[in-house]
Amino acid sequence: MQILPHSKFLFIGDSITDAGRDPSGEATPWGQPGTGRGYVSLIEAWLGATRPADQIRVINRGTSGHTVRDLAARWQTDVLDQRPDWLAVVIGINDVWRQFDTPLRTDLQVPLEEYTRVLTALVEKTRPLVKGLILATPYVIEGNRADPMRRRMDEYGAVVRDLAVRNNAVFIDTQAAFDAVLVHTHPMTLAWDRIHPNTTGHMILARAFLAALGAA
Repeated sequence: MQILPHSKFLFIGDSITDAGRDPSGEATPWGQPGTGRGYVSLIEAWLGATRPADQIRVINRGTSGHTVRDLAARWQTDVLDQRPDWLAVVIGINDVWRQFDTPLRTDLQVPLEEYTRVLTALVEKTRPLVKGLILATPYVIEGNRADPMRRRMDEYGAVVRDLAVRNNAVFIDTQAAFDAVLVHTHPMTLAWDRIHPNTTGHMILARAFLAALGAA
């Protein structure tokens, strides 16, 4: 397990990360939603159940609907001011999705060049400040690689892969994680809109994260 005991582990992203989290983004005295009902909460639960002595503090800073532009606007308060030991960045789905579900709203869309430039700036500014960085690809739960949105999402995922290599980050290929399951099942069994996963879909994400971090 790469994350050391007593680490602060922060996740930032869009609705997939948000998953109905408490505004604090952390466990609360009254229980749910705390870190949400998605992959972040599953990772937190695994850490608490299997490594309770490590006392790893999990913080969820996902916000529904956000793109890399929105992350840049709140990076200081939601990332840098939190001083995490480990940071996981999962962004890009809305950057691509808006190009397809609202094609005439170009103001909502983040083209590949801008996505690359903004995400690169955030990563390069932050990498020296954290002990560990995780960069995860955006995804669409669609096994047909010729699908237009899937093709575009793969282009954005390639940017994340390149950034991870150049910045010594842990790379999570979330698209590949879903693809492995889609060999056996239809996308709608994991997400009605091919984006927002059910519990099984979130478990696929959590498993990919834990495997990449060396969790037993």
